[in-house]
Amino acid sequence: MGEYLLGIDIGTSACKVAVFDRDGEIIASETGKYNIYYPQPGYVEQNPEEWWETICNTIKLIICKSDIDKSEIVGVGVDGQSWSAIAIDKNGTVLANTPIWMDTRSDSICKRLNKEIGSDTIFNLAGNLLQASYTTAKIIWYKENMPEVFEKTYKILQSNSFIVYRLTGIISQDRSQGYGLHCFDMRKGTWDGAMCKSLGIPLGFLPDIYESHQVVGYITDEAAKQCGLAAGIPVVAGGLDAACGTLGAGVIHPNETQEQGGQAGGMSICLDEYTAVPELILSFHVVPDCWLLQGGTTGGGGVMRWFEKEFGCFERVEANKLGVSSFDLLSEIAEEVSPGSDGMIFLPYMSGERSPIWDVHAKGVFYGLDYGKTKGHFVRSVMEGVAFALKHNLDAAANAGVQVSELRAVGGSANSFLWTQIKADVTGKPIAVPSSDTATTLGAAILAGIGVGVYRDFEEAVRMTVKIKRRHKPDMELHELYKKQYKTYLELYQSLKDIMKGR
Repeated sequence: MGEYLLGIDIGTSACKVAVFDRDGEIIASETGKYNIYYPQPGYVEQNPEEWWETICNTIKLIICKSDIDKSEIVGVGVDGQSWSAIAIDKNGTVLANTPIWMDTRSDSICKRLNKEIGSDTIFNLAGNLLQASYTTAKIIWYKENMPEVFEKTYKILQSNSFIVYRLTGIISQDRSQGYGLHCFDMRKGTWDGAMCKSLGIPLGFLPDIYESHQVVGYITDEAAKQCGLAAGIPVVAGGLDAACGTLGAGVIHPNETQEQGGQAGGMSICLDEYTAVPELILSFHVVPDCWLLQGGTTGGGGVMRWFEKEFGCFERVEANKLGVSSFDLLSEIAEEVSPGSDGMIFLPYMSGERSPIWDVHAKGVFYGLDYGKTKGHFVRSVMEGVAFALKHNLDAAANAGVQVSELRAVGGSANSFLWTQIKADVTGKPIAVPSSDTATTLGAAILAGIGVGVYRDFEEAVRMTVKIKRRHKPDMELHELYKKQYKTYLELYQSLKDIMKGR
């Protein structure tokens, strides 16, 4: 009889579902895709019901294709993308598509609230600047632009808490996702009623807060029929995808750092003391009594997916013939290009930019084109531009006194030896790569394992499950070359930011 843990990851472009044994080995995994909607400039939405439908179908597929007896699954953990604003009524009906983390429609609301309440007042409580990407102003946007939704709203949920609700019928809010709302006290990990009133967010909209590894409820009979799991399996609160990926990378001690290469890019530095930096993002870790100082960029692995979709037709055809990945073929042509892409530089601001510049008007830019440039130059410059964005965030942390000695890379980008080496060379930091594709779902499964007693504590869980597969040592000569290009990268944005704003 096995003792398995199920991890569910609600990503931006797809969900991942994986079953792990006690040692962190994958027994079965599947991915299911869903839509992202762009109804008008600045609007980026998803339908939470499509998440649920896709997750149900993906779980059923895993059970059908594997030899797993669903009764052998002893716990479920769910992680999800940040900064959703899922409005549900008292019956649990989703009232509207949720703006996701790339959505910037509420920028003017943020500017107004920062002026009325005081940006310093908000930051001192929440540990984060009030920006359009977060959940806070999206709720106010409902109030001002969709009053029928606001009036019917019973609770506002995050991505993982929505799926936990669908599984258990229990409404919850895990502590790691609290950072999306600026009425969340980042020192105490509790809601602040006075700030709720100042912001105009009813305190009743906000669910009870749970620790990420705390069992919230059990899979209901109705959910079991829809998703194919056994009724009665414990489900924990789960957490932020970046935090679960950080746990799945084995980052649970102060100053250990995860480097994220999913749809978004960035990093998460584990801290045991409250350290808020205006340029960066601060959240609670899914590990109790720890925070994560994060850099979050809009340009991560999603940039390469965009490039492959729009310009990788040849590679897709060849990949089908050869039985390989089109991304591998793109990486091969990038590897033929000299480090520094012969002066070509990419600004990866594909949906505005989050930390550390916080500019909703920022645009992606290719600089340094001439007749000598090839497709390989474009691909390599994309990889280098994302690495520069990572360095920009690490520099912001260093300027605040938070030093990093090594990075642990997770996400699809970590599968690329070239891209990971570029990040090591650009940042000057060694990079260790655990199981890159499964770190986030593993983190969610670990939370479930701790919640149901499979693991004694986080130390034991990480010791048993996290295994480093390879390491990248920075080439310090190339690091010096990249330092010069990084300077140009920063100057490009400074020179173009007013143009980007339309001035």
